[in-house]
Amino acid sequence: MKGYRLVEAKIAKGIWEGVLIAGSNEAGQHPPPLEALHREKPLAGLSIEAVADQPGHWLVKVPIPGEIVSDGVESILLRDSQSGAILGSFAILAGNALGDDIRAEIGLLRAELDMLKQAFRRHCAETSE
Repeated sequence: MKGYRLVEAKIAKGIWEGVLIAGSNEAGQHPPPLEALHREKPLAGLSIEAVADQPGHWLVKVPIPGEIVSDGVESILLRDSQSGAILGSFAILAGNALGDDIRAEIGLLRAELDMLKQAFRRHCAETSE
């Protein structure tokens, strides 16, 4: 396993939490500099702390600002700010119109496509070495 993996955990009390896991080459190292982006703008308050008794594991917390929550789908990307590699994403769905709103589906598809593109690029980079 190479690179880092971000495993989604939960959203509770307006804070998204996930676990960042280092690949075998990065075990015991420091986590990469992460940033959370909403519409290409960084969100404040992201925190990373080591998980006790699990080297190469870090708890990542992203507070979700109330001003980004609105009707429809809002996607937040988590990426390595040095390399630009997207490590994960999550979407927030809100409002009554979601049941019939095709924009909600498109937003989810975009978030999934971003994750697939990142996985494909990582695969291409690993197989070309």
